[in-house]
Amino acid sequence: MATYIMLSTLTDEGRKTLKERPERLQEVNREIEAMGARVTQQYAVLGGYDFINILEAPDNETVARISVELGSRGTVVLTTLPALPVDAFTQMLKGK
Repeated sequence: MATYIMLSTLTDEGRKTLKERPERLQEVNREIEAMGARVTQQYAVLGGYDFINILEAPDNETVARISVELGSRGTVVLTTLPALPVDAFTQMLKGK
């Protein structure tokens, strides 16, 4: 499974939903699992983003489908990045 970083910013509607139903976070995580990925870590953060989510997924297509599905609801704006562990990155640079 590949690792992805999903940066989330709530819209006004998303903030309203989360305030009224904080359990919605866990519901979305279950929806992500149903679409073929898994949230391995999740952080609420201050600054330009509201959440940092670490996902595992089999491929880019799965993550793209999740991003479109979640983004189409109008409650969140997502930036998704494929992530490579530093050890794998340095091995790749060494040609191994």
